[in-house]
Amino acid sequence: MMTNLFSIFDPSTNLFNLPLNWLSTFIGLLFIPYSFWLMPNRYHIFWNFIFNKLHIEFKTLLGNNNLSSNMTLIFISMFSFVLFNNFLGLFPYIFTSTSHLTLSLTLSLPLWLSFMLYGWIQNTQHMFIHMIPQGTPSILMPFMVLIETISNIIRPGTLAVRLTANMIAGHLLMTLLSSTGPNFSSILIFILIFIQILLLTLESAVAIIQSYVIAILSTLYSSEVN
Repeated sequence: MMTNLFSIFDPSTNLFNLPLNWLSTFIGLLFIPYSFWLMPNRYHIFWNFIFNKLHIEFKTLLGNNNLSSNMTLIFISMFSFVLFNNFLGLFPYIFTSTSHLTLSLTLSLPLWLSFMLYGWIQNTQHMFIHMIPQGTPSILMPFMVLIETISNIIRPGTLAVRLTANMIAGHLLMTLLSSTGPNFSSILIFILIFIQILLLTLESAVAIIQSYVIAILSTLYSSEVN
């Protein structure tokens, strides 16, 4: 029984009394071997095209050096992982793992922490300079350092909340609309189905956009510590 509206996002369903919800996070791994069955197939060409475009864009943001060529693989992998989980959550009876802070914080917090450790250990002077924008008056420097420090600390939280909130919002709206279905007439039911299809299309776009946003923001954060 649903105790509150947000309980629909709880990993509570089970199969044979086994909580298998979080295993949906790894369903995306089943798509990987398919690309090696026949080379080249349309599936493989499609993903290669996307990955090459992302690699070029991330490399531009990180700067043209040897390290950036390897680091782009991290962000492309994050994009693929979040994209698969966002899309799988649109299917019935599949738990949307990206709608939980448990997963989104697990992605963003270690990545941000590694950037901070690398930046303060390897480029300490650059990190101090980044806290005070050029041309800042001397009297405002302590406030700017405080503001920049706070904005830097909350970055993993904003990354996680942005992904979680956007994935919850659409699912929540679809659930609210579908729960009103039994009270509608036949004509309104058809209108409701049409609206639900439009919302599902919007959610598909959101799934792509949010996976791109979390990858691109992580890339921008990493470029600041180099």
